[in-house]
Amino acid sequence: MSDSDDDMPQLSSQALAALQEFYNEQQQREDSKTTAKINNYSLGSIEENWQLSQFWYDTDTALCLADEAIRAAGKGGRIACVSAPSIYQKLKEQASKDFSACILEYDQRFSVYGTEYVFYDYNNPLNLPANLTAHSFDIVLADPPYLSEECLRKTAETIKYLTKGKILLCTEFLQLIRRV
Repeated sequence: MSDSDDDMPQLSSQALAALQEFYNEQQQREDSKTTAKINNYSLGSIEENWQLSQFWYDTDTALCLADEAIRAAGKGGRIACVSAPSIYQKLKEQASKDFSACILEYDQRFSVYGTEYVFYDYNNPLNLPANLTAHSFDIVLADPPYLSEECLRKTAETIKYLTKGKILLCTEFLQLIRRV
């Protein structure tokens, strides 16, 4: 071993294991795309973008939250997903006529969902289209992109405007707790 090898940075065994897990998950997603046709609404049809602070819930968590939103909305209910695309995708996979859902999201890749997509920037919490009227959703499910006080406060303005009263507020911390 030369002196120059001593200066070579190395990852800890935990960091290497985490990196390997990430690569394995990425490979599994790629494999599932090639072996099964992914519809527009399935998890994985649009990948999370860490640059936009997007961290998808795993399938079980997203399904659990989607089911809770459906139950809370009731038959014929309206569900708004604010910065919660993985949950919106689970709602749409169910293809039910018993509820309607829309997604308010900054990432314009979600415009593929047509009229159910609403561009949303938490910095302008009430800059919403005219068809999203006050208190028009039976439940608002939100997962603010950042855990800052400013982001939470502004997202809360949007939630308060949209909801008839029911709120399901999530953060990535929920995902971490489920894994422990």
